[in-house]
Amino acid sequence: MFTADGKPSDDDPREHGPTLGDERTTLVEALRSARLTLEMKCEGLDAEAMARRSVEPSTMSLLGMVRHLAEVERATFRKTMAAQDVPRLYVSDTNRDGDFDGAVADPQVVAEAWDAWRAEVDFATRFVADAPNLDGTGDDPLNQHGTGGGAMSLREAMVGMVWEYGRHMGHVDLLREQIDGRIGQ
Repeated sequence: MFTADGKPSDDDPREHGPTLGDERTTLVEALRSARLTLEMKCEGLDAEAMARRSVEPSTMSLLGMVRHLAEVERATFRKTMAAQDVPRLYVSDTNRDGDFDGAVADPQVVAEAWDAWRAEVDFATRFVADAPNLDGTGDDPLNQHGTGGGAMSLREAMVGMVWEYGRHMGHVDLLREQIDGRIGQ
């Protein structure tokens, strides 16, 4: 969050979550903060800025990141943990980079990406809240989540998602700074 003069706001919603929590509370809060960071970094940008590519030959963009993270949320929580037979959102066997390749400067594409990401985050949030504990497992036979193939606990899925967001927030920082010079938060 930023003030009217472009300075970071003192009211950062990531800094007011629970502290000294148990394992579930800690993981939920870490994931909530990571997700908020993505939203904050994309705040106030139009479709052209969201779709702006980093540097050749990369197809990375903020819009691509939103689409990619929606895809990963879906694969982790719907497919692996909830065992839902749902199609991929953007990627396919013939276009493994569809999340980034399809990130074009169209306001409708941007809105659809945010809608998809929010739907996946909402599903994951409900799934975690409804789980009796973090020991429940899902099957990761293709080793898409670094399990070596096989069972993965909800705990591992949550740590993996925190890691995935953390892995990409540096990219997001650099992409945003390239667009308008904004740094921080």
